[in-house]
Amino acid sequence: MLRFLTAGESHGPELTAVLEGFPAGLTLDMDELNRQMARRQLGYGSGGRMKIEKDAVRISAGYMNNQTTGGPLALHVTNRDFAKWRERDIAPITVPRPGHADLTGAVKYGYRELRLALERASARETAVRVAVGAICQQLLAQFGVTIGSYVVSIGQVTAAIPPDMAYADRFAIAETNDVRCPLETAVPLMRQHISDIMQAKDTIGGVFEIVALGVPAGLGSHVHWDRRLDALLMWSVGSIHAVKGVEIGPAFANTARPGSQVHDEIYLDADGQTLVRRTNHSGGFEGGITTGEPIVVRAAMKPISTVLNPRHSVDLATGAEATTVYERSDFCAVPRAGVVGEAMVAWTLANALLEKLGGDSLDEMRPRFAALRRARLDDLPMDNVPWNFGYE
Repeated sequence: MLRFLTAGESHGPELTAVLEGFPAGLTLDMDELNRQMARRQLGYGSGGRMKIEKDAVRISAGYMNNQTTGGPLALHVTNRDFAKWRERDIAPITVPRPGHADLTGAVKYGYRELRLALERASARETAVRVAVGAICQQLLAQFGVTIGSYVVSIGQVTAAIPPDMAYADRFAIAETNDVRCPLETAVPLMRQHISDIMQAKDTIGGVFEIVALGVPAGLGSHVHWDRRLDALLMWSVGSIHAVKGVEIGPAFANTARPGSQVHDEIYLDADGQTLVRRTNHSGGFEGGITTGEPIVVRAAMKPISTVLNPRHSVDLATGAEATTVYERSDFCAVPRAGVVGEAMVAWTLANALLEKLGGDSLDEMRPRFAALRRARLDDLPMDNVPWNFGYE
C-alpha cells in the first residue's frame, strides 16, 4: 500500500526519496516537517558533519495547491558538504574498515574502489528517511496516533525509568537534553560516559525506545508471517544503520519470567463494556495484531564502526596487512537514532493503517476509521453454539 525508496550518497549533491501510495488531501506542516529534520541532527557525541548540514526538505512532486495529490511524493534533502567534494580528486580507499560495508560491498558488487560502498552505506541516508517518516507522522496524527522516542542506555549507563512514568512525560523530558534521556539523574552520567569515549578516541552504542500511542486495536494479522505487524516493525527498525537488535516491549526480560507474570490479563473497564489490560508486557501486540495498548519498540545500537584508533585490516591493493584510515564520524549516534526509529515506526504504522482502512484520500479514510471494530463487548458478539470444522 505504502512504500518508499531512497537514493543518494553521503557526499553527493543530495538525498532523494519517493513515497508512493500516500493518500490525497493532507496539508503538510512544513515547519513541523523540518523541525523533525533538525531533531535528527542533535545529540551529544555527534561528529563534525552535523555542524555542516542544515537539513530541510524540498518537495518536487505529489504535493500541489498545499495538499498531497495521491501521486508519488518526491522529497529532496541537499548535502551542503557536497560543495567541498564537487571538484576534489578522490583519494582511493583500499583498506576496508571493520564493521562497515567496505569489504562486503566489494565482495558483492566487485568494487575496485571502496568509497563506492562507503558513500551509499553511510547513515547520512537516514536524513531522507526522517523526511518520509515525518510525513507519515502527520498522516497518523489525523487519526490520533503520536510517536516519540528516548534513550534507555548508553554503554553501561542505564536509566532506571520508573515504570509508571507517563510516556508523554518521557518524550517531553527527552527533548530537553542532548542525550535524549527522560531520567534527568541519568543525563550527566550518560554525557560523561560519551565524553570519556571521545577522549579515548573510541565509540559507544546503547539502547533506545520508540513508543506509539493511540494506535487502534486490530492492525496487522496473525494469518500470514509477512503480515504480522510486530515482525514488520522489527524489520523496519532493524534496517537502521548500526541497529543489531530489536524487541517488542521487554521481550528479552520476559524470557526470565514465568508466563503468569508476562501475559497481560484482560479486564472490563468501569463502563462494563470496554476490554482493557492493566499491564503491557506484550509491547502492544498479541498474535502480530495491535491490542490498542502503547506500542513499544526497543532497539540496540552497536558502537559506530569508525573509530579514531586505527583498526587492523588488509590493503586490498597490495595484499599487505594494514591499519584503517579514519573517516569523519560520530562517537555516539544513539540520541539521534531514536528520531530515525520514530520515522521507521511511523512509516510502518501508516502502511498498516492504510492496509486496514483502504481509500485513496483522507476523506475516504476518516469514516472507515470511525467504523473500526473496538475491543468492546458490543463490538464482539459471540454465537456461543457448538460447531465442527466440516472438512472432508
